[in-house]
Amino acid sequence: MCPLSASKRIPKIPFWAQIVAGLVLGVLLGWLARSQDIGWLKETLTQVGGIFVQLLKLAVAPLVFFAILVSITNLRKVNNAARLAAQTLVWFMITSLIAVAIGLGIGLITNPGAGTGLTPADGKAPESQGSWIDFLTGIVPTDVITPFTELNVLQIVFMAAVAGIAALKLGEKAQPILNLSESVLELLQKALWWVIRLAPIGTAGLIGKAIVTYGWDLVGKYATFTADVYIGCALVLFGVYPLLLALVAKVNPLQFFKGAWPAIQLAFVSRSSVGTMPVTQRVTERLGVPKEYASFAVPFGATTKMDGCAAIYPALAAIFIAQIFDVQLGIKEYLLIAFVSVIGSAATAGLTGATVMLTLTLSTLGLPLEGVGLLMAIDPILDMIRTATNVAGQALVPVVVSAREKILDLDKYASASASPIDDREPVAVGAEEKVAVAA
Repeated sequence: MCPLSASKRIPKIPFWAQIVAGLVLGVLLGWLARSQDIGWLKETLTQVGGIFVQLLKLAVAPLVFFAILVSITNLRKVNNAARLAAQTLVWFMITSLIAVAIGLGIGLITNPGAGTGLTPADGKAPESQGSWIDFLTGIVPTDVITPFTELNVLQIVFMAAVAGIAALKLGEKAQPILNLSESVLELLQKALWWVIRLAPIGTAGLIGKAIVTYGWDLVGKYATFTADVYIGCALVLFGVYPLLLALVAKVNPLQFFKGAWPAIQLAFVSRSSVGTMPVTQRVTERLGVPKEYASFAVPFGATTKMDGCAAIYPALAAIFIAQIFDVQLGIKEYLLIAFVSVIGSAATAGLTGATVMLTLTLSTLGLPLEGVGLLMAIDPILDMIRTATNVAGQALVPVVVSAREKILDLDKYASASASPIDDREPVAVGAEEKVAVAA
């Protein structure tokens, strides 16, 4: 038998098509398992989705630590590093403020809590919650092991930042540690790529589990709120971000979405900014952002830049819960929501879900924390678009800052494609070239 010629080989299915196929398969299997009450299928979908999320979480703690450590030390290779870091933080805050304003505006127009049929009795207090005291005192860990075992990302970021700054101060003496850190980071990223390749299967399990657990009836009660979250995120994604790219960065917005698409689609199904971080960093570099700056801005953004989870969602959720519990919100409360969204977004820490940020917002406003229980059932559906918005913003800000500082490679930006990111593409770790920033 003659071997198949190259022209007759089965074409490789694009990764985005695999994701869509997993999404459709998950919907069908979830509907089948729920409608026919197939126990083994329900359990299989639950286990498949749970294993995929667990694999992502398994890499989160060491990935965050070494990514932040290496990104800070890589700033020594960048001219005007302090200026770039400050610009990044400022644009994180600006975009978060715009996002929370959109969330508040939509909530005030649509009244998402009205006519739902839900009552305060339907809610329950969450097992864990956030407060400003916990947020401020919880940054510093009591030991170096617990943050990794309990997956306290904020404390991991703190330790990594301290270690990175100390390494910069030590200079050449710290080079062996830096070399080891860069190697470990590459190893973690390689392992995470294998997990990312399982995203189509994980998508089928996660979507199927959501339908098996909640069905379609639940969506009716939350129809307005769900639509508000998706519309708010869409306005930020396809309204605010293109305007910033066109007016501030002065680049083609369509080209940005073309280049950033692999990260956005993975964020939508994985619901994890940190899990998507290696892809986000590579699409950002592919869009022309210098490697050394991208290796700092993207890990920093993956743990603090949350336009979906920490801006749009808590603004809408606060209005929704206030209406259910018949609590009147005024100008002071709306300003507090904006403040919490801009300052407290690091509390979300890039993991799936935004419960900590929501409880932080509710406790600041004095709203009942039992309201969180009202939204837990619908959270997986909302978290997909929230995380996609988060990741798009994490790629956008480095592009905007690079363009303003005249260090964006416009040729690379113009040629960026939507093709899947290959794990063999070069990564920023250990790059040696200097980045010149115009005065």
